[in-house]
Order: sequence, then C-alpha cells, then structure tokens
Amino acid sequence: MAKTLKIGFIGSGGIAGTHMKHLSQVDGVVIAAASDVSRRALDNVRQTYGVERTFTDWKEMLRKVKDLDAVSVCTPNSLHLQPTLDALKAGKHVLVEKPLAMNAREGQRMVDAARKARRILMIAFQWRFTPAAQAVRKLVAQGALGDILYVRCQALRRRGIPNWGVFGRKDLQGGGPMIDIGVHIMEQAHYVMGKPVPVAATGAVHTYLGNRKSQALCKWDHWDYKTYTVEDLAVGMVSFDNGARLTIEASFAAHIEHDVFNVQLMGTKGGATLDPVKVFTDQNGLMVNIEPAFVGNWDAFKYKMEHFVDCVRGDAVCDSPAEDGLMVQKMIDGVYESAAKGREVVIR
Repeated sequence: MAKTLKIGFIGSGGIAGTHMKHLSQVDGVVIAAASDVSRRALDNVRQTYGVERTFTDWKEMLRKVKDLDAVSVCTPNSLHLQPTLDALKAGKHVLVEKPLAMNAREGQRMVDAARKARRILMIAFQWRFTPAAQAVRKLVAQGALGDILYVRCQALRRRGIPNWGVFGRKDLQGGGPMIDIGVHIMEQAHYVMGKPVPVAATGAVHTYLGNRKSQALCKWDHWDYKTYTVEDLAVGMVSFDNGARLTIEASFAAHIEHDVFNVQLMGTKGGATLDPVKVFTDQNGLMVNIEPAFVGNWDAFKYKMEHFVDCVRGDAVCDSPAEDGLMVQKMIDGVYESAAKGREVVIR
C-alpha cells in the first residue's frame, strides 16, 4: 500500500477546488491543511473535504504543520513567488498553478530554490497531458512530421472577459489573455514541438473593449471595467534556437466568428492539428489527410494531479517541470516586452 501523502494548500478558493477534487480521489492522499485570506474559502474546505487545519497565513501553516509532504500553490499570479519559495525552504514538494510567476525573473528564483532544496517544483500545465497533445508529441518525437518549421497556436475568445477574480488587473496578474489563457496553448504547443529554446520575440497588445462597459450581450458581462488594465488581444512570434517559429494569438475579446483553442504544426514531412487530431502528409504520390480513430479519452486535469502524486512518491519523472514553465514565461515576457518597445527583443 502506498505511503499516505499529506498535501497542503496555499490559496484555497477558485482553481484550488478542482485540485482538491481530484487529489481527494487518489488512494493514500490526504488534504491535510489549507491557507487562504478568505475565511469563507476555508469554511468551504472544511465542509467539503474535512480539512481541520486551516490558516489565514500560509507561513503559519508551514510552521505548524510539519508533516506536509507537498504543497499546492493556487493563489493569484502575484502570489506565486513567495509562497513557493517558503514551501520549498520548508522542505515541501510544490505544485504551482500556471503561469509559473509574474515574470521570468521571479520564475528563475523559484527554479533555483527548487534545485537548492532538491524538491520537485511542478508547473500546473494540463494541456500537454491531453490525449491529443500526447499523440501528436509522439509523432513529432518519432520524426513523422520531420523538422518542425512553424507552429501556430490560438487561444481566442470572442467575448470572454472574466467577471470574477482579478484577471483584469495587471498589477496582480502580470497581463491579460496572453498570460492567462495564452499560456495554456503556448505550453501545449511548445511541449508538442519538442521544447526548443526560445531566443527572440516580437509582439503587440491591444485594449479596446475591456476598459469600458459591455456594448453587446455576452455570457460573462458586468466585468469590472474601471480596474481593467490588461490587454484584450495579444499577438506575437517567437523564434527558437533550432530555427523554428511559433505565433501566438490570445484574446479575452476579439471580433471573430467563434472561440478558438487550437495548435497547428507544419514540418518538412508533414503537419498536424490538435483539435481535432489530424495529420497532413504525402503518401504514394498523393497528398493525404489522416485522422486517427481514437487517441484516448482521459481527463487531462485529473492526469496532471495524479502525475504530481506519482512524482512526489518517486514513481515518475516530472513531465511538467518548472524549467518548462520558465521557458514559457520567457516567451510571454518577450511578447510583452516587444509590444512595449515596438521592436523585436532577445530572450535570454
């Protein structure tokens, strides 16, 4: 029987509920403690998962609950850095929500702290664990598409400005759709193409709808336009050390026909899309489109949470390490920096 694994939470509302739901279903895993500035969130954790040890200060939790094996950090972006550093210093393995941090400087500190503590720091990327991403990643790794030349990734909402949380505040989130949903499609694309090293970026950001009242009916209306300081639309191109290029389009609000969340790869031997999974190549003198009958049907979020448990127990090697999160963070930083400076920037 597997050793009981005790996990604590820093940030217990919002996405933490999905973490807890899946972790509570894993044999031998106990949600042993939780911290949050909201007593309502802590009351919900106590009632839903029977967590008795709750705190309004994560530092107090780390100090008093000595037997935690790991910590899940589910705070707003601006509060990823310090809780992660504190948890690693306390000897805990850490799963931190995406994006890794507000910027790459913070992300590097987190990566360095994990190495120093010799603890796992896993970034909560789930889109790389989808059946589609895993299937196409294998094709790329096996050389079926040849050298990947170009990747286009899109995380576009026609009108999906969050009307909860702090997603419209740059000071707490670091940015808008690029860092919130663009990070998902970018990490998936970067993982599938083989994780090349980014070296340069160009980008542009635009705000034209989120900073005023809604002008059209939509499912998420009445957002706080008065505190909205992020972009509605961000676009960028990233260059890699192997010569490949990636373009990213991310929006909370854009005048498009419908929402899009997809990745397209173009290689020297073939290309592919992820939603749906299709491969485009040449066979027997013909251009052919290949669509697999089945690539799997597991829940990627559940897979991610179970993978973290396996990594902490030593049963798996982390397939979503903080180093990956740092590369994605550098790409996001590059797009934002280029947009601010109006020119291409070097990524280091």
